[in-house]
Amino acid sequence: MGGGCRARAPAPPRSAALLPRGLRLLLAPVMLLCAAGSAGTVNPCCYYPCQHQGVCVSVGLDGYECDCTRTGYSGANCTSPELWTRLRALLKPSPAVFHFVLTHFKWLWDVINATFVRDTLMRLVLTVRSNLIPSPPTFNSAYGYLSWEAYANVSYYTRVLPPVPDGCPTPMGTKGRKQLPDAQLLAERFLLRRKFEANPKGTNLMFAFFAQHFTHQFFKTYGKMGRGFTKALGHGVDLGHLYGDNLQRQHQLRLFRDGKLKFQVVDGEVYPPTVADAPVHMVYPPAMPKEQQMAMGQEVFGLLPGLCLYATLWLREHNRVCDILKQEHPTWSDEQLFQTARLILIGETIKIVIEDYVQHLSGYFLSLKFDPELLFGVQFQYRNRIAVEFNQLYHWHGLMPDSFVIQGEEYSYEQFLYNTSMLMHYGVEALVESFSKQIAGRIGGGQTINANVLKVAVGVIKESRQLRLQPFNEYRKRFGMKPYKSFQELTGEEEKAAELEELYGDIDALEFYVGLLLEKPQPDSLFGESMVEIGAPFSLKGLLGNPICSPEYWKPSTFGGATGFEIVKTASLEKLVCLNVKKCPYVSFNVPDSVESGATGRHQDGGPSTEL
Repeated sequence: MGGGCRARAPAPPRSAALLPRGLRLLLAPVMLLCAAGSAGTVNPCCYYPCQHQGVCVSVGLDGYECDCTRTGYSGANCTSPELWTRLRALLKPSPAVFHFVLTHFKWLWDVINATFVRDTLMRLVLTVRSNLIPSPPTFNSAYGYLSWEAYANVSYYTRVLPPVPDGCPTPMGTKGRKQLPDAQLLAERFLLRRKFEANPKGTNLMFAFFAQHFTHQFFKTYGKMGRGFTKALGHGVDLGHLYGDNLQRQHQLRLFRDGKLKFQVVDGEVYPPTVADAPVHMVYPPAMPKEQQMAMGQEVFGLLPGLCLYATLWLREHNRVCDILKQEHPTWSDEQLFQTARLILIGETIKIVIEDYVQHLSGYFLSLKFDPELLFGVQFQYRNRIAVEFNQLYHWHGLMPDSFVIQGEEYSYEQFLYNTSMLMHYGVEALVESFSKQIAGRIGGGQTINANVLKVAVGVIKESRQLRLQPFNEYRKRFGMKPYKSFQELTGEEEKAAELEELYGDIDALEFYVGLLLEKPQPDSLFGESMVEIGAPFSLKGLLGNPICSPEYWKPSTFGGATGFEIVKTASLEKLVCLNVKKCPYVSFNVPDSVESGATGRHQDGGPSTEL
C-alpha cells in the first residue's frame, strides 16, 4: 500500500528516509510519481495509506493525515500497535482458526451446549461481531466523511468504508487497469452457471426463499432517488414485507377488526387478499388478471411462489396471534391488538433467523441462542442502519436451481415466475415440502448463477461502480482478515486467476462483489471466508440491535403478557409452518438425508434432476 507523497503540507512530515526499508520499497512507485511531478493532482488517500481502520484526511494539495484515534495503533499510517493491541493480536485466533474450531469437535460442543459456557460464548460472538459495525453510522452513499446528513437522513444506505476518493489514477484507487472490465463480460465469463452444482451443506429452496423474503424488508433500493437510497426507512427487522413500508400501505392491508390483516379464503384455506380487496401497488405483468394478483406488504413478492408462500405463512401467523391476544385481552382495541401482534411476529422472526437460519448457515456446532438478556450487561446500541455493502453482499442468486420441482412436476423459470395460482393449486403444505426437498446451488466459487437471473449480478457490479466501493482487499482488512496476495490465492485455480489478472491487473483492484463470489468456498460451505466474516457482523448487529431486544422492550408486557412472550421465545421455522396448516409437512432448511447424500438435485420423491 502506498503512503502518499507530500511537498508542503502542514501536517508532520513523512520523509521517505524515516520509513522502514520494507515500507520504502512499497512506496517506491508513489515516490517516483511524486519525483516526476505527475502526482500533484492525485489525492494521497487513493493509496489507502491508513491501516487498522485509521481515517485518511487529505491535507493541503498533496498531503494527508491518518486519524488513528481509538484504533489501538499509532504512527503516520496507524501501523504501530500499542502494547495491549500487540498482546491481543498474539492471543486472538484468525477467522480461519475460529471457524475451524466452531465447525469441528462435535463431542466437545455437545458438552459446552449443555453448560453455562454456551451463554458466555454466545455473548462473545454477539459482541465481537457487532462491534465491527460502526454505530452510530459513519459514512453513507453520498458522503465519504462524517456529516450530520450521513447520520440523520435515513433515506440513505450507510456504508462501512468511504468511497474510493475522487481524482484517483484508477477506478479502484492507484492499482489495476485504467478501466474496469465490462460488467456483462465479467458476469458471463466468471459467474454464469455452466452446470448446476448442488451445495455441499444440503441447503434447500425453503432456505433460499426464506433468505429472499426476509431480506426484502430492508433491502429496498429506491431507484427513482438513486442507487444509494432506500425505501425501507426502518433499516432492519420491521416486517415491512408483511405490513408495508409506509402507513398508507399498512392501512390498505389491514382488516381493522380484531387487529387482523385482510385475507381471502379459497377451498377453506387462508391466503393474501387480491389487489381488488387491498388496493396496494404491486408489480405484476400488465396482462395478469386482477383476481390472480395477490396484495402483499412487499410489492415484488408476486414474482415467485416461494415469496407468496412465506407471505401467506406470516399472514396466517399474524391473524392466529391476534386470536390469541383477543382471547387474553377482550377489551383491547383493534389498534392495540394489531401493534402487539406485530411486535410478537418481529420477535418470532428474529428467533427463527438466529436459531434456525443463521445456525444452518454457519455450520457451527455451538448452538446459537436468541436471548437479548445476554447483552444487557454490556454497552450496546439498539438502533440499526442498513449498509450498502450488506445489500451488495446478500445477492445470493446462486442458490436458485435451473428449474423448480413441485410434487414431481418440473417448472421452468418462465412457468414459475409470477405464477401466483401455483400457491392455491398445490396448497401451502405441498409447496413447503417440495421446497424443503429440493436442493439449492452453491453461491461462491464462480459460475454459480443461472442465466435467468444473471442480469441481477450485472446490475450489482454496475451499482458498486456507481457507489465507488473500495477494493475487495480493503474490506478484508476492515473485517480482520489478511488481504489476498494474488488471484491464485483468492480462487485456488490457475486458469481463472490468470484471466482475472489480465482483466484487473492487480489483486488490490478486484471489486468487492466480484471478490465475494469468486473466492474459493470453505469446506462444506456455500461460499468463502469473506462472505461469512463480513456478512455475520451486519446480520447480528441488525438482529440484536432491534428495539424489541432492548431492556425497555424485552419483557412480557411488550408482547401482551406471558402468553405472547412465550410465543416469541419458543418460535421456530417448524412451528411457523405447522401451526398454520392442517397437516404438518416435512419442513427444514436442509434437504432430507437421502437427497443430500445423492447431491444430484433430485427429490426424495423421485422428481427430475435440476442438473439441466
